[in-house]
Amino acid sequence: MNVLLLDDEPLELEQMELLITRHYPDWHIKKAMNATTAIHTLEDIKENQESVHLAFIDIRLPGKSGLEVAEVSKQIHPNIDIIIVSAYQDFHYAKSSIQLGVVDYLVKPIIEEELVRLLKGYMKKHPEFQVQSDIIHQVIKRVQKRYAEQLRLSDVAKELHINNSYLSRRFSEEMGISFSDYLLNYRIEVAQKFLKEKDWSIQRVAEETGFNSQHYFSTVFKKQTGKTPKDYRNLHR
Repeated sequence: MNVLLLDDEPLELEQMELLITRHYPDWHIKKAMNATTAIHTLEDIKENQESVHLAFIDIRLPGKSGLEVAEVSKQIHPNIDIIIVSAYQDFHYAKSSIQLGVVDYLVKPIIEEELVRLLKGYMKKHPEFQVQSDIIHQVIKRVQKRYAEQLRLSDVAKELHINNSYLSRRFSEEMGISFSDYLLNYRIEVAQKFLKEKDWSIQRVAEETGFNSQHYFSTVFKKQTGKTPKDYRNLHR
C-alpha cells in the first residue's frame, strides 16, 4: 500500500512516518515537503502503473495550498483517499471548504492514539489492503474495474480457472467478508464519491455503480450510510 505524506515541516513528516510504520510496517511511505515534490511523486508512481491509496496532506503549504494539492492528487489518482492535516485554527476552514471526498481530518499536534483509531477505521473499510495472496488481489482488481457490471464470483472463478466454492471460501477467509458484501460495499463507496464530485442524477449514479434500480440503490445506500443519496449529496456540498 502506497501512502503519501505532505508537510513542509521535517519534524512533522518524520513523526508521522514513525507513527504509521510502527503500526503498519509493510506500507510504502512517500514523503514530500512541498506541492511540487508531492505532485511529481504522484506522477512517478502512476507512470510505474501503481496507485497511491492514501495521502495525508497539510492544509498550509508554501505555494499551492493543501486543498489545491488534494484536487490535483484526485486528478492523477482518482481513487486516492485523502486525510487533511491542519492546525486547530484551520480545522473548521478545512472541513467546510473541501469538496474532494476527504475521508477524515487530523488536528496538529498529532496524537498517536487518534491516528491509530483513524487508521483502524480506514482499514476496516478497506480489507483489501491487508490481503497477501495474489489470487485474491486478482479478484479485487476485477471488482474495482468492473463494479458497474453484473459481476458474479462464479464468472471471476472461471476467468481465473479456479473452483468457485474454493474461491468463495478463500475470499471470505482473507477479507473477513463475503464477495457479494465486498462488491456491494465497494459500489456504495464509489457512489459516495460520485455524489460528492459529479452533478449526475441519482438514477445515473445508481446505473454507474451497478445497481439495477434507483429504488434498490437508495435503500442500500441509506442502510449503509444512514442517509438517502440526496441527503448525502446535500450534506457534502
